[in-house]
Amino acid sequence: MVRRDFIGISALGMIGVSLSSFSMLSSEFSKDDLMGKSNPSLFGDGYKLRKDAYEAFLKMKTEALKSGFKIKVVSSYRDYAHQNRIWERKYKKFTKEGLSPIKAIQKIIEYSTIPGTSRHHWGTDLDIVDGNAPQPKGLLLTKNFEGDGPFCKFKEWMDKHANSFGFYLVYTDKADRKGFKYEPWHYSYAPLSIPMLKSYQKLDIAEELKKAKLLGSNFFSEDFITQYISENISDINPELL
Repeated sequence: MVRRDFIGISALGMIGVSLSSFSMLSSEFSKDDLMGKSNPSLFGDGYKLRKDAYEAFLKMKTEALKSGFKIKVVSSYRDYAHQNRIWERKYKKFTKEGLSPIKAIQKIIEYSTIPGTSRHHWGTDLDIVDGNAPQPKGLLLTKNFEGDGPFCKFKEWMDKHANSFGFYLVYTDKADRKGFKYEPWHYSYAPLSIPMLKSYQKLDIAEELKKAKLLGSNFFSEDFITQYISENISDINPELL
């Protein structure tokens, strides 16, 4: 049995989800679901996830606590309006600092998505840290997860155990990966996010971006959109494709 047939079977007893289940699930997601414009059923206290992702996350959180790690959610589900607020705040900040609109957009998409294209719209993805460790001013910085950073031991635990619960790092530190920069804090629940990505890739994403009324969207050239779809949306951890 190969990994693509069953995800996350482990000694911890998590039942994998087959690809046949993925194809069934994929028909349940509307364009609004995929672009953060619907009102999905979400679960969580201080964070929001779809039911299956929430239940798997609770199991992982419980197991992590046994090793002294208190998983703290920094970000989870974000709707279109929330992502647009992030986009506008960064666009205004960078252009005010003197960057041209195109340079500002390039700066934003080092870490942040264009509204309507975020995996956080799906209720499957989480940005997490160890709540038991000292909390630095900038939580989501790569240096905090490396060397003697406050979250390095937590990252080691996640590297060893996260996949057992169905959670995979999205933007890895693989040298030849393009698109968004390495995010050692961003995990995705594969049994749901894989079929959601497949459904998302069937949309006319280029057309959606062209008609979006966003700050700076008049600078979205054909080449920019093509590259963004190829690199920022699709060049991710291959385990999530």
